[in-house]
Amino acid sequence: MPNAQGRVALAAVGLALLSALFFTMTYVLNRASANGGGHWAWVACLRYLITLPLMLPLMLARGGMRPVLRAIAAHPWAWLRCAGIGFVLFYVLLSYAAASGPSWLVAGSFQFTVIAGLLCAPLLYRDQRRRIPPAGLGVAAMILAGVLLMQFGHASGALDRAAWIALGCVLVSAVAYPLGNRLLLLHLERSGEPLDAIQRVFGMTLASQPLWLLVMAWAAFTAGPPQAAQAWLAAGVALSAGVIATILFFQATGMVRDKPLALGAVEAMQGAEVVFSVLLGVLLLGEPWPTGRTALGALVVVAGIVAFAWIVARPVAGSGEVAALRTDKGA
Repeated sequence: MPNAQGRVALAAVGLALLSALFFTMTYVLNRASANGGGHWAWVACLRYLITLPLMLPLMLARGGMRPVLRAIAAHPWAWLRCAGIGFVLFYVLLSYAAASGPSWLVAGSFQFTVIAGLLCAPLLYRDQRRRIPPAGLGVAAMILAGVLLMQFGHASGALDRAAWIALGCVLVSAVAYPLGNRLLLLHLERSGEPLDAIQRVFGMTLASQPLWLLVMAWAAFTAGPPQAAQAWLAAGVALSAGVIATILFFQATGMVRDKPLALGAVEAMQGAEVVFSVLLGVLLLGEPWPTGRTALGALVVVAGIVAFAWIVARPVAGSGEVAALRTDKGA
């Protein structure tokens, strides 16, 4: 049934491309909020405070929340730690960086997350997974070089103190996201609790709520109540990236999970976030087109993601070395 398999693969790539579009709304809407004078702490906490009730109907449709609630009740500290790193630290830093430049600059720099989880492996694992494949180091260097090209090109060759801080925030955010996810997967592996991807997203969202309430209290004390426009923008991010994009991406990867070549193509669609953020930033926010070294850096980042997907899709994708390169996108 090669034709049927081809149609399934094509549909999966289409869903992945659509998910990349919805993921991109994070950068565009956060930038719009920053341009409107919205405080970065409100940008951060509102997304996850709104995401939780949006996910409740989905969880009920999937059979309820009991497995997730039991897992959190059994190991609350593990869930709080993973959520604190993978959701709170990740999004606080990304929201802070939203005011540092055009949405495509933040989006392009954050693509370092594609390979960041792999670089954390020696700190997390005690088995063969701790080894970083040489191909992974090469892709990581390529993507990081593209990020630096974008940043220096945007800053006309010289980053000031604020720009360095913003770049550091984006890169730490790009590491925190897959690190929190891998820590949770490692915990579930040890505890033997069989939660699927959507359940993990809901569990991390729920476990992060105490920390988000602290961020909200600090935002209210520092900046007063959020503007109505800011709340609506945060709701847009919660719905588009927190719910729609995540579900689409998981559906796409699930459709081709046993087809390495198609799975690599699906994962490569992450690179489209850079393209989408450029187009949406220019059309909706009036941002400048990337040119010169900035545009070259964006192309290098996209090429690095495509190279990553090609490595993952090689016929030896079932081996331990290539399996270690799998992306942490989505949760």
